[in-house]
Amino acid sequence: MRSRTSRVPRTPPPSPRSRTSRRSRAVRGALAALLAATGLAVAAQQPAQATPPGGKDVTATLFEWRFDSVAKACTDTLGPAGYGFVEVSPAQEQIQGAQWWTSYQPVSYKIAGRLGDSAAFQHMVATCHAAGVKVIADAVINHMAAGSGTGTGGTNYSKYNYPGYYQDQDFHSCRSNITNYADRNNVQNCELVGLADLDTGSDHVRSTIAGYLNNLISLGADGFRIDAAKHIAAGDLAAIKSKLSNPGVYWAQEVIYGAGEAVQPGEYTGTGDVDEFRAATDLKRIFTSEKLSYLSNWGASWGYLPSANARTFTDNWDTERNGSTLNYKAGATYTLANVYLLAWPYGSPNVYSGYEFSDNDAGPPNGGTVNACYADGWKCQHAWPQIAGMVGFRNAVSGTAVTNWWSNGNNAIAFGRGGKGFVAINHESGALTQTYTTSLPAGSYCDVQHSGTSYTVGSDGRFTATIGSNDAVALYVGAACTSGGTGGGGTTDPASGASFAVNATTTPGQNIYVTGNNATLGNWDTGKALPLSSAAYPVWKLDVAMGAGTSFEYKYIRKDAAGNATWETGANRTATVPASGKVSLGDNWRG
Repeated sequence: MRSRTSRVPRTPPPSPRSRTSRRSRAVRGALAALLAATGLAVAAQQPAQATPPGGKDVTATLFEWRFDSVAKACTDTLGPAGYGFVEVSPAQEQIQGAQWWTSYQPVSYKIAGRLGDSAAFQHMVATCHAAGVKVIADAVINHMAAGSGTGTGGTNYSKYNYPGYYQDQDFHSCRSNITNYADRNNVQNCELVGLADLDTGSDHVRSTIAGYLNNLISLGADGFRIDAAKHIAAGDLAAIKSKLSNPGVYWAQEVIYGAGEAVQPGEYTGTGDVDEFRAATDLKRIFTSEKLSYLSNWGASWGYLPSANARTFTDNWDTERNGSTLNYKAGATYTLANVYLLAWPYGSPNVYSGYEFSDNDAGPPNGGTVNACYADGWKCQHAWPQIAGMVGFRNAVSGTAVTNWWSNGNNAIAFGRGGKGFVAINHESGALTQTYTTSLPAGSYCDVQHSGTSYTVGSDGRFTATIGSNDAVALYVGAACTSGGTGGGGTTDPASGASFAVNATTTPGQNIYVTGNNATLGNWDTGKALPLSSAAYPVWKLDVAMGAGTSFEYKYIRKDAAGNATWETGANRTATVPASGKVSLGDNWRG
């Protein structure tokens, strides 16, 4: 949930940073409808996830996805890509309303929110476990809702009275909003944007919270993200955790750093991992206004938490809306920041996956049902080939140190991970040709950024690549090449086919597809057309495997959220796959 955050001067090539405060959980209009009873009106900030240990340490946060949609993603995408964990939005009964932030205003601990019931949660966990993915549940335990009304599960409530759980005496005596982040008592005992603040020093409150978490554990949950942890004393959290049926369960806490504030992230590392917001805000600054060459020692030396305690991320649902970090609207810059995050050995990365928005309060499309990625506004960043390919990269290079750092002194960098992987990132305005020195064994490697493209590393550990503007190359040992743009790596010959790229603008809910006159391209059937990735928006891209020498016709179509297709104008486009490699197609949408 929210808590104010400030930025600090970074360590490398300094440029002064100003202190900024972040609003809390986004209970925006804080509750505008939140209701009359309180009359509070404030935006709130609600942050991010958890940092799990193990060989597969990447988490995907599927923000506001229904539990049945998460289950399908575990089987179809997360498991095959190598994600170790999925974080899901709060399960507990909440206030009614379509806005996303209603999920962070609980009225009971029944599993009865918009995302699914207890059976759906349990089925999701079992399905994800079968796919090799563990489940982290976002838990809102600092506060209850403001206002009064009937919850999503039918519970009638009013502020400080939540039947079957809490009454007036179970809340802190401070009944005013937090106003002074330099005062620990004010931060941890007063109300976050008018939300009823639980007295977590009370044994009854601790036991009630533990009962809820134990229920989730009994349904298979592997860990918890503790929302608004900054507003709960670390000792209280330790006491709650000690009451769990599995006191060693994975535990990650939302504690936003603020310079000079009374409550600091480091206080919570004895309880569990902590989301490192400074890392995310610094990545935005470096990738948008400074130099990538500064990133050669990014991590704990910048004043962050120790790597073993930190959960890193490029954005989350709060920060993508308040502008403190990058978000999907930054296009290729956002993609490259995620590539770096996953390649660099600091913390445990969390890949955020949300939906398009123009209204910061807007709730999930279809009430959280994801019928398909890249449709209905679902962005599915976890499945973008450039990002998903780096999850396999990270798993393959686990435990290795950075080697062979290179930069041009500006916005092109490259580095290895021991003798297991190598990545090069070009954030310059033009293409770059460079010979890189690596510690990789000699051989042929597929590029997980461009499925079907391969590079040969010589006996001297060197290879040469031409990398386009705002693009990357990533190679690693031991994975098989794949086709269709899903990423991979290995030592087989590159696949032949076509690399589609079309410059096409869209409005929220629209996506670009390609179809053509063969079975691979759907035989002109709009229902079988292939979706292109918007990672480099407004350029949409897709790599498709086809046999060498294949001549084909094709056109692009635009689909809206309802699935209605609009064809581009003009004659059919034509191309032929070369004898080796892919034909590169750079097109502009014909309106």
